[in-house]
Amino acid sequence: MLGLEGPCWVGPGPDGGLTVSEEFGDVRLFGSARQPLGSLRGLTGHTFGNPAGICTDVEGSVIVADEQQGHVTLFPRAGAPICLVSEGLRRPLGVACAPQGQLVVADAGDGNIKVYQYRSQWA
Repeated sequence: MLGLEGPCWVGPGPDGGLTVSEEFGDVRLFGSARQPLGSLRGLTGHTFGNPAGICTDVEGSVIVADEQQGHVTLFPRAGAPICLVSEGLRRPLGVACAPQGQLVVADAGDGNIKVYQYRSQWA
């Protein structure tokens, strides 16, 4: 995987692939054979500040913590991006998907780990 612009975080992607956040404002998607699939900005038109932490939930949605913009956004397999958390975050750097639809966010701005419910039930 060559040609990345400041790769920061790497995580599992949908269907056995990878997601890579870049410090210069995008998240790249790679397939299970590590072939480039595109970027979230290119696929959705979403503008990032500094995408930091990334994770993929059980439904294959990619979730991105944007340190500069101070929010966490879900990128579903189909449809528009959805802002999951925009209040109460200062510098979200890490994000993880937990069981029962929980989202765990590491906020470097106040030194706390924050847990949010973002799915009411699993399919």
